[in-house]
Order: sequence, then structure tokens, then C-alpha cells
Amino acid sequence: MKICVLPGDGIGPEIVAEAVRVLKALDLPDLQLEEGLLGGCAVDATGNPYPEATQKLAREADAILLGAVGGPQWDSLPREQRPERGLLGIRKDLNLFGYNTMVYSESEIRRIGHVAFQAAQKRDKKLCSVDKMNVLECTQLWRDVMIEISHDYPDVELSHMLVDNAAMQLVKAPKQFDVMVTGNMFGDILSDEASMLTGSIGMLPSASLDDKNKGLYEPSHGSAPDIAGKGIANPLATILSGAFMLRWLGDRHEDPTLIESASRIEKAVELTLAQGLVIPRDLGGRASCTEVTAAICKNLKN
Repeated sequence: MKICVLPGDGIGPEIVAEAVRVLKALDLPDLQLEEGLLGGCAVDATGNPYPEATQKLAREADAILLGAVGGPQWDSLPREQRPERGLLGIRKDLNLFGYNTMVYSESEIRRIGHVAFQAAQKRDKKLCSVDKMNVLECTQLWRDVMIEISHDYPDVELSHMLVDNAAMQLVKAPKQFDVMVTGNMFGDILSDEASMLTGSIGMLPSASLDDKNKGLYEPSHGSAPDIAGKGIANPLATILSGAFMLRWLGDRHEDPTLIESASRIEKAVELTLAQGLVIPRDLGGRASCTEVTAAICKNLKN
């Protein structure tokens, strides 16, 4: 498995280094990691936020692990050179969708729907589709397509919820949900809200997938330039993104070893937090970025 590793900017290099450290601790002989440039660091080195060398690396990879891009030092650059154009560029180049797609056509809704149903099949077979069809007529299309797709997945229980109620229910009774699917605007809002259920957005992994389930995996948070280089960033979202990556690769290639490795990472993170001895600062602890990873690597052996 060839993994394209893109540390990016800000705290990106710090948290990606820790995720790579965890992946290497698994001692998976077939996992090949190769690093590239994306974002502001790529602009500084090549003048292009998504340089040709990175394009080649990303296209040939089985998956991409990304840190974060952006920072105030690049804000004055022409729009086409800003770090965020690199992120948009790689998503467009690889035809990734489902996480940060800005405008959905009916075909895109269908692709997102199929990915959501397939995710639900691997979990508790419950899928909640979120829209605002009572006010926004365009989201009626979303609901109609989800209902139509549901006929292809009779083993998955599909429910619908208006976004304002979904926001309330996430706070009131979050355990009622398993997999949720919605559009970009509502997804950005609900995912940030959901991150607080875990204590911090520093805990939230994410993925953007193409129609063959090749993915780009990254933490949901940004580059946090105000704490970059201080060694205090929470690496857990990136580490869990690595687990997310292994699980999808395992499913895609029918490799139980990768799926088991993903579970090992998730259980090690859970155990580390449950022990309460090594807690990241954004969760109220005092542990450094590297100390958190060291505890996770230790618990991987348990």
C-alpha cells in the first residue's frame, strides 16, 4: 500500500509526524509512506500550492494522509497561490467528494448517498439523513435521492431529520445516531458541534473519497498557526485519521490485517484517554504532542 503523506503547514508537520509514528509502530511490512508538499510549504518551495511532483505522488498512491494547510503569512499572495488552492486542487484532481464538496448535483448526491449507506452497513445499519426540506426546496432533492438509494440497501434503516432538530438532538441524545449524511453547509456545522461531544475538534478525523473509495484522510481542524512549533498540538485527530485510512484500505482491498490495525489504533487511543495519565492540552491535560503519541504506542502493545 502506497501512502502519500502531506504534512502541510502550521501544526501539520507536528501532528502528521505523530500519526506516522503510530503507523510505523504497527510494523505493517506492505505499508510504504512517501512524503510530498501541499499548501504554503509547497508555495515557498515551488511557487505552486499543488506542485506536479505532489500530483504524481497523490495519483499513484492508494491513500493520502494530510495534516493541514494555510497560515497568515500567505494571505497576501494572489488567490491562485494561496495554500487553500492546493487543498481544493488535490480534491478536484482526484475527484474526491463527500466531505467538502461545495455544490451538489443529483449525481454527486447519489455518490455521497451510496458511500453513507455502505458506511452504515459496516456499523449498526442505521443512517440518518439531515436536510431542511420544509424551508429549503433544494434539499427536497436531497431527501428524494436518499429515499431512492435506500431501496438498494434494505438492511440499512434510513431516517430523516431537519437540521435544526438534528443540532438539538446531537446535544440532547447523541447515542441515537450512528452514521449521519448531509450536505456541505449543514455538515460543517454539525461536525463542529459533534466534535465537542468528544471534548475538542482535535479529536475528529475525516475523509474525502472518490467513487472507488480511494481517500484523502485528514483531521477536521485547521493549521492552528498560533500554536505551531510549540509541541502542544493534539495529534489524536490525525492519528485517528490514520486509523480511518487503514480501515477503508482494508475494506477496499479485503485485507483483515489493515482492519485489525485500525481497531488497534482506536483502542489504544481510547485506553490512553481512559487511563487519564496523558491528556492533550485542549482536553484539559498537560501532555505534549509527542507524549500523547508515546502513550498510544505503548498501549498498542497491550
